[in-house]
Amino acid sequence: MKLYYHPLSGHAHRAHLFLSLAGVPHELIHVDLAAGAHKRDEFLALNAFGEIPVLDDDGVVIADSLAILVYVARKLGPSHWLPTDPREEAEVQRWLSVAAGKIAYGACAARLVTVFDVPFDPDEVIARAHATFAVIDQTLAQKRWIAGTREVSIADIALYSYVDRAPEGNVDRSAYPAITDWLHRIEALPNFVAFTRTRAGLEA
Repeated sequence: MKLYYHPLSGHAHRAHLFLSLAGVPHELIHVDLAAGAHKRDEFLALNAFGEIPVLDDDGVVIADSLAILVYVARKLGPSHWLPTDPREEAEVQRWLSVAAGKIAYGACAARLVTVFDVPFDPDEVIARAHATFAVIDQTLAQKRWIAGTREVSIADIALYSYVDRAPEGNVDRSAYPAITDWLHRIEALPNFVAFTRTRAGLEA
């Protein structure tokens, strides 16, 4: 498998993290965002939206980080990563939606302001991040893994990167002890790969 990737992209990191944790051999192909490589014809042929990550599995092209998680989990066969029990799978899908929505427009957007100079309203996106983190922390105070599964699932991986690096977007995580413990559980998994840190926001 080839993963088109950039080390400062949380979307790309979640795909890279899952491939590594799942023990799936893959090649990282760096996409030079600063040079506009993601807007060139050869990349747009892989993803017409010009976004990373993109997975190329021997000619099967999967765009979008969450789609990549689902695709790889299904290729692995029945496993804890994506349960087949209807209730558990629905919970996993629920948190994938949180990653695509509330995390994207909260913690992710806050980090885009400081790391990539994207002109979002910092107060607005930071407030969204805290509202989301409050719910995540409350959930994790009662569950070891976010979807209530006995083992880690792709729902945890989908949330990890932007929650971990939220301080780079000036989102203070100190009020969320259950989140801190959960981050440490993920980081203790075999084959964990860290998200590249930047000197931005509270991390500056």
